[in-house]
Amino acid sequence: MSEKSPKNSSSQIQWNAPQIVEKAPIWASISGILIVVSLIAIIYSFSKFGAPVKLGLDFLGGTKIEYSFIKSDEKLTSGNVRDRVLAKIGEKFAGSSVAQVSDNKFLILRTKELSLQNREKIDELLKQNFGSFNVLSVDTVSGTIGPELLSSGLIALGVTIVGIMTFIGYRFRRDFAFCGILALCHDVTIVLGLFAILGIFRGLEVNTLFLTACLTVLGFSIHDTIVVFDRIRENTKYLSKKRSFTQIINESINQVWFRSLCTSLTTLITLGCLFVFGGETTKIFAGAMFVGILTGTYSSLFVAAVALGKWTEKQAQKKSTRR
Repeated sequence: MSEKSPKNSSSQIQWNAPQIVEKAPIWASISGILIVVSLIAIIYSFSKFGAPVKLGLDFLGGTKIEYSFIKSDEKLTSGNVRDRVLAKIGEKFAGSSVAQVSDNKFLILRTKELSLQNREKIDELLKQNFGSFNVLSVDTVSGTIGPELLSSGLIALGVTIVGIMTFIGYRFRRDFAFCGILALCHDVTIVLGLFAILGIFRGLEVNTLFLTACLTVLGFSIHDTIVVFDRIRENTKYLSKKRSFTQIINESINQVWFRSLCTSLTTLITLGCLFVFGGETTKIFAGAMFVGILTGTYSSLFVAAVALGKWTEKQAQKKSTRR
């Protein structure tokens, strides 16, 4: 019997991989719905708060005090606190943020930076109107430091995106860089949209840890995208008349999706534990990271890679029509 010839490396590639690029309308619909909802929430947040999300004390400056009332005979509401307390100490405090947490007991008061005298007046009026209380925390940020933190964070975000685009454009091609940045914008928009919704309906305020989480999400997402792009580039050596670039992308995704899923899953488990069992100060960071990594894993496979396939198809069609 004649021996079978050994398979060459190209025959080991499964060119009947699932048609992922061909299902681009499905991925575009999912992403489109999420992006549209996120943009609507961001625009509404801009009109209501002057920012894409409700900014916390870290960015705006001022004083934030958390109270726990021992027993309140009067109804503890935002309107009552404004009318009976804030309105009596000056007009500049009338627009202060007042949030009742739960059980007619917990109160969060955020105002412009308070002097010691005004702080004592607020405490005295609260005690007269709503009974005795314990002060859980007092945080004060200067009105000049807060906006400076915001501007520095936005600059860092812009520099990060430019740096990522430059690196991918140099390491791969410009079309790879464009698709990678498209995926990053996709991820950040969804994270901002979710926290804009939480700010509108739940009054959630973001702090500097949220900005840190967004920057970390950018790094994680582009790392995942580079893994996919690198596999696509390795498989382009099999490009021929019988094997289109779309087939190569499909097989490349098929080769790396399990690795990406396992990497993301282990990180998500850690962040989930941090969100559930961690302190209040880490919840925003863990929540933003959780959502960002979830969307980043999705965008690396079904946004960046699929967009690259469609982009290449259009470029090939343009070249063929010119000829």
